[in-house]
Amino acid sequence: MKPIAVFLLLICLAFSGSTQSKALVTFEKINPELLTNHWKAQWITHPTESALDYGVFHFRKSFEVATVPKEFIIHVSADNRYRLFVNGQAVCFGPARGDLAHWFYESIDISGFLKSGKNLLAAVVWNFGEDKPWAQFSLKTALIVQGNSMQEELVNTDASWKVFKNKAYQLASADAREALGQFIVVGPCDRVDAKLFPWNWETNAYDDQTWSKAKTLDVGHPRGVGTDINWVLTPRRIPQMEIKQQRFEHVRNSSGSKVSEGFLQGKAKWTVPANRKLIVLFDQGNLTTGYPELLVSKGKESRIKLIYSEAMFDAKGNKGNRNEIEGKQMKGYADIFLPDGSANRLFRPLWFRTWRYLQVEIEIKAEELVLEDFKSEFTAYPLQENAVFETDLPELKQIWDTGWRTARLCANETYYDCPYYEQLQYVGDTRIQALISMYVSGDDRLVRNALMQYDESRFHEGLTQSRYPSASPQVIPPFSLYWVDMVHDYWTLRDDPEFVSGFLNGIDQVLSWFTQRIDPKTGLLGPLEYWNFVDWADEWPWKNETRIGGVPKGGSFDGQSSILTMQLAYAVQRAAELHDYFDHPVQAENYKQMAKYLTQSVYDRCWDSSRKYLANTPDKTEFSMHAQIFGILTNTIPENEQKAMAERIMADPKLIQPTLYFRFYLTQALKKTGLADHYLQTLGPWKEMLQNGLSTFAEKQDPTRSDCHAWSASPNYDFLATVAGIRPASPGFKTIRMEPAFGELKFIKGQMPHPSGMIIFNLKRNETDGIQGEVTLPEGLTGTFGWQGKTISLKRLTSINIQ
Repeated sequence: MKPIAVFLLLICLAFSGSTQSKALVTFEKINPELLTNHWKAQWITHPTESALDYGVFHFRKSFEVATVPKEFIIHVSADNRYRLFVNGQAVCFGPARGDLAHWFYESIDISGFLKSGKNLLAAVVWNFGEDKPWAQFSLKTALIVQGNSMQEELVNTDASWKVFKNKAYQLASADAREALGQFIVVGPCDRVDAKLFPWNWETNAYDDQTWSKAKTLDVGHPRGVGTDINWVLTPRRIPQMEIKQQRFEHVRNSSGSKVSEGFLQGKAKWTVPANRKLIVLFDQGNLTTGYPELLVSKGKESRIKLIYSEAMFDAKGNKGNRNEIEGKQMKGYADIFLPDGSANRLFRPLWFRTWRYLQVEIEIKAEELVLEDFKSEFTAYPLQENAVFETDLPELKQIWDTGWRTARLCANETYYDCPYYEQLQYVGDTRIQALISMYVSGDDRLVRNALMQYDESRFHEGLTQSRYPSASPQVIPPFSLYWVDMVHDYWTLRDDPEFVSGFLNGIDQVLSWFTQRIDPKTGLLGPLEYWNFVDWADEWPWKNETRIGGVPKGGSFDGQSSILTMQLAYAVQRAAELHDYFDHPVQAENYKQMAKYLTQSVYDRCWDSSRKYLANTPDKTEFSMHAQIFGILTNTIPENEQKAMAERIMADPKLIQPTLYFRFYLTQALKKTGLADHYLQTLGPWKEMLQNGLSTFAEKQDPTRSDCHAWSASPNYDFLATVAGIRPASPGFKTIRMEPAFGELKFIKGQMPHPSGMIIFNLKRNETDGIQGEVTLPEGLTGTFGWQGKTISLKRLTSINIQ
């Protein structure tokens, strides 16, 4: 049984709140013939409009059923994206992001939305053209719908479908986006002119007689079928995203008209008189991701602008305390809606937005504007918070909640580095977030999807791309090494050998690329191509075109970086364990010898006997905590010296310091050296972010670009893996080791999902050095419990009492 099956009930509950998710069916329901044969359905598009440029298109198909069937399964996909309606109800959206060689489709049972007699399938499909998100691959504007069996084939896409280009949509101006002066690649905002919109187009009552007949392009192709490849149709690997209603918490500022509390709560309308200009600042209360929904009546020729931002900015461009708005201004990307004077006109963007603050700027002409309601639909991957972590320090609860919100907002159809600026799945972020997902939720489907997508991203040299899916390729060689580590992480936490073994060839190709670049004269990595990012340390800044940021000395064409060489050794050691497990003794031994050679070369060339540190390069002019951390993790530094080294670097500010991201690896070094009790002392930057009013954890300490960055949510993993000390003791998490690190805590209490069930713990200090309490394991799981050098066995229910 696959590990995910254990959590099937929890996962089903996760989707039960969304109409759109109830329709999704499992892989087993897909007609096997659709996986190995051409589809009878054809990709369709508009007959005369460009299929390559920006455009929003509506498709409709009317059909009849004599009686409502028990099951009516269809498979849907589109380029770029679609939202599907059945008889006016939103049912599904997609496709999940992939690439052209893995173009996903959703399999949905729409029987619950059908009625006897005439029915309607309707889909809005959009192509953002040259302005599409960097995470979006595209061939051309198109839609495909395929029935699962002969019963459902009456809705197959063909020339009987009708199509209309919605000219109400235009790209919104990028002026506000440019005002931020940041790298933003999440796609365009919308400008919608209500008088051009085909209102109620998704309902049976709408008359589509003037619409065009769809143009057919080609039949659907599953993998390996046919002579040509366009979109390689692939079953969706992940569930539909969570959708739930949310409302704004406050109006922080309003000029021109007062906003009532009843309007905020959705209990009253808000009427604004004619010939007014007003600005209203809505505060969500915390950062969120979602679809704002603004419902208005009247207001002909008015103009409404919605600006989204993570924070407000002072005159110098600083964010400061995120709760404070006095003397600050709004900067962010924006949508524009132009009402037509009719009743109940709804603005909802095509793609979700990210905000804490949402500023609405309204210019009203001769007719009053009635705002019927303003709310939003939250959306994210449906991770469930199945773990619990409680202590006697309330601030740790704040860190837990904030970290979990960070992880949630950075998980959608892929993991995201950040939801506001990029929405790209980077390996460096994803390794950390994958651990959070498995430890806190237990849901590993997005983890598996990420592992596969990185493997699918590898190009002819063997390296993975640093972020994927991404239509703009990027290579960060150290991130390819972190992908190797991700596979190893998954292997330790899930009993899924068939899945893991499929990555061994890719792992070997990644390591081969690095092996070819080892300098035989020094044993260190020589000149390296691409962007060899390690961390956003202040000492490794961007310098226009002369220096790429985040790269330590020796990390480019100069070569000889001890950090990168040890990171290679770190991955090679894990590859050796994998090959050992899969009974590949020759390859395993080769990797073991390579790791020894690399670590010894670094020590011989980079150890500074006067400073008692590993230098970043053999010339011994730059020293960092990063080098010492990898020196500990790889045993480059002798094991009997590692504890003293960890203590020294924690107290030496002269070393180049790790940012929030790399502190994850500092924590691993503390655990390895028996200093896990020091972990809570490293949380100062996270406490500082909370003091500054952040509701998610930032990319780095201020000044920072992104206020929500996945890699900074690592405490949610470490509270369970380091403070509670729960870790796998054997591959597949078949046994566990629990070795708590209380630090200054008096007690810890909570639970953590395991593939076999729930691990439950309730532990407290016994006087000064002892510990007592209980640990409950799922049926069939065993392990050991360690405390200050003493070990006891763990079974179903174990009482702990160690003096």
